[in-house]
Amino acid sequence: MTDPLLDVRNLRVAYPSAHGYSDALRGISFTLGREKLGIVGESGSGKSTAGRAIMRLLPPKARVSADALRLSDVDLLTASEAQMRDIRGGRVAMILQDPRYALNPLKTVGAQIMESYRIHTRAGRAEARDRTLAMLEDVHIRDPRRVVDLYPHELSGGMGQRVMIAMMLIASPELVIADEPTSALDVTVRGQILEILNERVEAQGAGLILISHDLPLVSDFCDRVLVMYGGQVMEELAARDLSQATHPYTVSLHASLPPLDHAVDELIVPEYDPSWLTEIRK
Repeated sequence: MTDPLLDVRNLRVAYPSAHGYSDALRGISFTLGREKLGIVGESGSGKSTAGRAIMRLLPPKARVSADALRLSDVDLLTASEAQMRDIRGGRVAMILQDPRYALNPLKTVGAQIMESYRIHTRAGRAEARDRTLAMLEDVHIRDPRRVVDLYPHELSGGMGQRVMIAMMLIASPELVIADEPTSALDVTVRGQILEILNERVEAQGAGLILISHDLPLVSDFCDRVLVMYGGQVMEELAARDLSQATHPYTVSLHASLPPLDHAVDELIVPEYDPSWLTEIRK
């Protein structure tokens, strides 16, 4: 990849603990172009921390360092907070997993989408409303003129997630980070949301990072996959090859999935090798 959209090299994050600082990311590296990159691993592996580090949304006491953390022409490590306010939502957007907690319960969804658009485009109110209605249509919401005046609690889970996608993509970001965007949805709605997300990302020519526990979903949806454990990247491979992965951790993740063709009394629990956290990986 000659000109990556995102360049992450040796990214490290540590949080304060009772015994000093504990590592959450232990030197992860990857690049991203105009493609869909999946990041998978168990809870606590560092997936969400990586996404928030890119957005500079970690707690103030977190220690963050990297050899490089760049979004095209911007050094995200040294960018001012004013620059980051323009970047967040403008050039980089994050879609969270539950709109019930991500949306403001005291504002209509239309007001929230319009606010996001106006902050990053300096558009007038009339233009912002027209663009909001058009964006709600783009994410397949029926009767957007009615939905634009609803409050978050009046939306179903699937509709709320479509509103989140509309709000995050209305400013045409270069990079979208989707952190478990479908985990709270049933299987049918999950497929619809991913189809809409893929449709909008491709239409805008954006790069996408999909953070997920769902290996089959990532294998079908993404182009490449990073497999994380203990704050490190265990393996990087093409998404289509995820089921043929060779690293013992990735193999154990696959083995722990419940089979669909027969019942089992007990699911396999992944086994770990301490050497995984000390080996140097490229």
